[in-house]
Amino acid sequence: MPSMGEIWMGLGTLMGGIMFIYTMIQQFVPQHVAGYLSVYVYRIMAFANPYMEISFDEFTGGERLKLSQAYTAVEAYLGPKSSKLAKRLKAQIVKGNKDLAFSMDDHEEIIDDFEGVKIWWYLGKTVPETKSFSYYPSATERRHLRLQFHRRHRETVAKSYLQHVIKEGKANMIENRHIRLYSNNANEHKKTQWSHVEFEHPVTFDHLAMDPAKKQEIIDDLVTFSMGRDYYQKIGKPWKRGYLLYGPPGTGKSSMIAAMAMLLNYDIYDLELTAVKDNSELRKLLHDTSNKSITVIEDVDCTIDLTGKRKKKKKKEDKDEKKDPIKEKADEEEEESKMESKVTLSGLLNVIDGLWSACGKERIIVFTTNYVEKLDPALIRTGRRMDKHIEMSYCCFEGFKVFAKNYLDLESHELFDTIRHLIDEVKISPADVAENLMPKTIKRDPQVCLRNLIKALEKIKEAEKLKAEEEKAKKMDNDSIVDITL
Repeated sequence: MPSMGEIWMGLGTLMGGIMFIYTMIQQFVPQHVAGYLSVYVYRIMAFANPYMEISFDEFTGGERLKLSQAYTAVEAYLGPKSSKLAKRLKAQIVKGNKDLAFSMDDHEEIIDDFEGVKIWWYLGKTVPETKSFSYYPSATERRHLRLQFHRRHRETVAKSYLQHVIKEGKANMIENRHIRLYSNNANEHKKTQWSHVEFEHPVTFDHLAMDPAKKQEIIDDLVTFSMGRDYYQKIGKPWKRGYLLYGPPGTGKSSMIAAMAMLLNYDIYDLELTAVKDNSELRKLLHDTSNKSITVIEDVDCTIDLTGKRKKKKKKEDKDEKKDPIKEKADEEEEESKMESKVTLSGLLNVIDGLWSACGKERIIVFTTNYVEKLDPALIRTGRRMDKHIEMSYCCFEGFKVFAKNYLDLESHELFDTIRHLIDEVKISPADVAENLMPKTIKRDPQVCLRNLIKALEKIKEAEKLKAEEEKAKKMDNDSIVDITL
């Protein structure tokens, strides 16, 4: 029985002979006859060759000026394998990536294995004979990735392997890239109204000063959502989730959003509703957000009038009293600026909960507010719009311990008991606790920082005591006035 090497040698000899005969025929037969013959020659070669090929061009489109997403995903998939298997590598800094990106050098080949199927990947490059000056690399050099496999594995490669390659490639791209922070800035000269910067916020859930059990509950909810593609498809719901963060100023709502993004490696889209002209533009903006992203509307209660109550109230005041002309003009100008955006409550609800909400996958929407009672109940209804309400409250002792660990490397101290009693009696925001624990000198004496916090807590306690006494005295005066009247 002939060996594999002998079989390959025989096939090579056969194909070489066919090509030689074909070349000789081309010189002695008319061109139109040679065209017909070439078709049969290629068919014979394909029949003799048991291997198939699939190519991915670097650029696509009519003029080959658009970077192919398939090529990019395959390149990202082959990156880790190339760094281990390829003999010649290209290293480059890719904008938005954390580390150097490695890939095969031109004309390099590596072998991949998938469920026992051996697959060869080859990076080729073609250079036109006539070179012309161009700003686009595709006009001078055109690369392509080509995979080769035995034709008996055609179904496995086409249905399973390529899906695996694209999926893993996209996952590698997301894992290695920097998180981006987008904002909607109106610009007529740009195709999209979103502009971005790299998001390098250092905060994680380990830095958030809140009850550990509540923190873990939020983390579990986020992780469950990110892994819920099949579940959401099964129950027939768009793969999205809404979070409402509410609480007093300085309680860490923005830090919570940053921690969410860092945990899931999602981009953040900071949507400023006052810069959106109407519902149509709002739909376009939300449609242009990417998958695996968090869309944030901060201070939703005071961005624009989503219910129309402000306008009605103004009309009622106009009927009750006549305002000073100068003040009335200033109020009108202020009202015009507030009403400049024609985004309505129904328009906002449609993009986060209507048919448009299904245009995208793995997306999170976050509303923040300092005054949850001011929001329209339709906007924050649980179950479909804001799935989870998270109260960001004043700092508790457990939250203080997180700050002490992060800021001062302390897990216990003799002053902790004093702080525990004080922090349970007063209302202090996490931001104020962090500010008082922040070392003010290079020496970073933990004792000094803890005493600074104790002084701040005692000052707040004294202020709250005085305020309570004033309110009590005022109430007594009002009661006395009522008694005299009676």
